[in-house]
Amino acid sequence: MNYMNEEAQPQQEPISDEKKKQNSIVETIQQLGQTTTPASESNIFCMTIIGQVEGHIVLPPQNKTTKYEHLIPQLVAAEQNSKIEGILIVLNTVGGDVEAGLAIAEMISSLSKPTVTLVLGGGHSIGVPIAVAGNMSFIAATATMTIHPIRLNGLVIGVPQTFEYLDKMQERILRFVTMHSNVTEETFKELMFKTGELTRDIGTTVIGSDAVKHGLIDAVGGLGDALRELNRRISEQKSAPQTGVYN
Repeated sequence: MNYMNEEAQPQQEPISDEKKKQNSIVETIQQLGQTTTPASESNIFCMTIIGQVEGHIVLPPQNKTTKYEHLIPQLVAAEQNSKIEGILIVLNTVGGDVEAGLAIAEMISSLSKPTVTLVLGGGHSIGVPIAVAGNMSFIAATATMTIHPIRLNGLVIGVPQTFEYLDKMQERILRFVTMHSNVTEETFKELMFKTGELTRDIGTTVIGSDAVKHGLIDAVGGLGDALRELNRRISEQKSAPQTGVYN
C-alpha cells in the first residue's frame, strides 16, 4: 500500500484581510464599474426597471431584461420592512410582457408607503402603466414614452376570439392608466391609434413636457426632484394622525 506523505501535500495559506479587500474591490468593479459603493443606510428603497420587462418567456441572453419574478419579492419585502419609509421607482424600459408589466404596476399602486416614479431615457409601451402607478410621477426633460396598441408574438389564431382577447387586454391597460394619471380616455386612445408618426407602427412618442401636457406624467424633473417629493410625502405620512379601531 502507498501512503501519501503528509508533508508533500500543499498547504493552503489563509487569505489575509488585505487579499479579501482586494477581491472585494475587484468584484465591485466588475459588477458596478466603480471601486466603492455608498455605505450609508437609507430609508428609501430604490427599484430600477431597466431594458425589457421579462414575463413568462425567457428572453435571449443578449437582451437587457428586468424579470418580474425578481421585482415582486422586492416590493413585498420593502412593504414589510419598517426601516423603509418610501420607494423610488426608476424606469428606463422599452416595454415587454403585458401581464408582467401590469402585475408590477398593480403592486406599486397598492403599496401603503409613499412611492414616486421617475422616467429616465424611456418608459415605453407597458412601461407607461408602471410609470403612472406611483403617488407622484416625474419624467426627465429628454425622456420619451411610446404609446401604441398591444401586439402578440408567435402563433396567432385568426379567429374573432383572438381579437376580442386583444381588445380586453388593451382595455385593462387603458383603464389602469386613466385611473392613475390625469390623462383622459379620449386623449390616450388618440395617442395610441395615431398614424403617420411611427415608421413601423401606429401610436405616438411623447417627450418629457408633452407627457406632462397630456396628463400622463405629473411633472418634468430629475432625481433630485423625485427624492425631494418622496421625502416630503414621507414627512407628511409621519405627521399624519394614526387612527385605529378596537373591536
